[in-house]
Amino acid sequence: MRKLAMFFMMGFLFSVTACAQSGGADKQDSSPQAAGSAPNFVELAKRLQPMVVNISTSRVVSRDRPGGVPRPKGEDSEEDDLMEKFFGVPPPQGGPFRQQNLGSGFIIESSGTILTNYHVVAEAQKIMVRLSDKREFPAKVIGNDPKTDIAVLKIDVKESLSTVQFGNSDRLEVGEWVMAVGNPFGLDNTVTSGIVSAKGRHIGAGPYDDFIQTDAPINPGNSGGPLVNRRGEVVGINLAILSQTGASVGIGFATPINLVKELLPELEAKGKVTRGWVGLGIQEVTSDLAEILGLKKPGGALVSGLVKGGPADRGGIRVGDVITEYDGQEIKTAGDFPIMVARTPVQKKVELKVLREKQEHRLALTVDELKEPATPRPTGETG
Repeated sequence: MRKLAMFFMMGFLFSVTACAQSGGADKQDSSPQAAGSAPNFVELAKRLQPMVVNISTSRVVSRDRPGGVPRPKGEDSEEDDLMEKFFGVPPPQGGPFRQQNLGSGFIIESSGTILTNYHVVAEAQKIMVRLSDKREFPAKVIGNDPKTDIAVLKIDVKESLSTVQFGNSDRLEVGEWVMAVGNPFGLDNTVTSGIVSAKGRHIGAGPYDDFIQTDAPINPGNSGGPLVNRRGEVVGINLAILSQTGASVGIGFATPINLVKELLPELEAKGKVTRGWVGLGIQEVTSDLAEILGLKKPGGALVSGLVKGGPADRGGIRVGDVITEYDGQEIKTAGDFPIMVARTPVQKKVELKVLREKQEHRLALTVDELKEPATPRPTGETG
């Protein structure tokens, strides 16, 4: 049996090759469209389609292995296998080639600001946005955050565009109806529906995993498109699927829109996100560890390492401590901790509750700024 794989839906299946020489608050609804009944998808689709865009990118890709060593003929990548399986496109043999990818996005400001996934536009040398009326515009990246896979694009338009309305992803409930809009497999303005299957999913995509799981059919090319609630408010950005084949099997993931709303001001103003940092490593507290450590049940974050001289080290945190509360917030799982720290303003003093040798302690530390390695910024140049 093939191992399940996580596919980020940036549309790599649509890669075609050519010689590189060519050149708001969401309170629960008491109307008939409450969580237990299906909303009017016809009206939602009509309203949302003008706000969802098709994003195509291109870049020149080398067929060589790292270090410039040519890849032997017949040694194909997983991407090549998928291209041939789904579209009958033979993999290119040797030399650089131009790769074209497709994804989705949605308009958040009438002046032409668009939200999508970072991986849709990563390393792109050319970005084009096609509106629902088929007009195309070159786009530039004005902000991106690889850690949460978010990118903000800008196109120059003369008239005002229709924009989405943000919902409140924290108020989503498991079992609630949702709808996904995007361009799966390059098919413009495709609408699918389903329910929220789970919240707060950690899928190994990074330290800030906190995804909405849905069974609304989403496929490669849906990346960056909106996940909306029964009133047509955006509650998430479609991101990835869990699948054996790369196609939907009813397990899809979306980034909660409330996380995006936190990051947007910085992304638009500075082009990047500033995050808090305390300088420690953590791991999950299992049932066995909870019993040994004197916890009534598994929970919290076990400190597994410290950066010497970092905020946690200076604040008196020790390896082996279990952090059960951070700045007044309970830590239910280890995955909660990095998200809380990242959202903390730099230089803020916070109090932690820790369990050490079965005794509770309260410690204080001052949050520093997370220093990120330089990340290539997609240019979106049209030349």
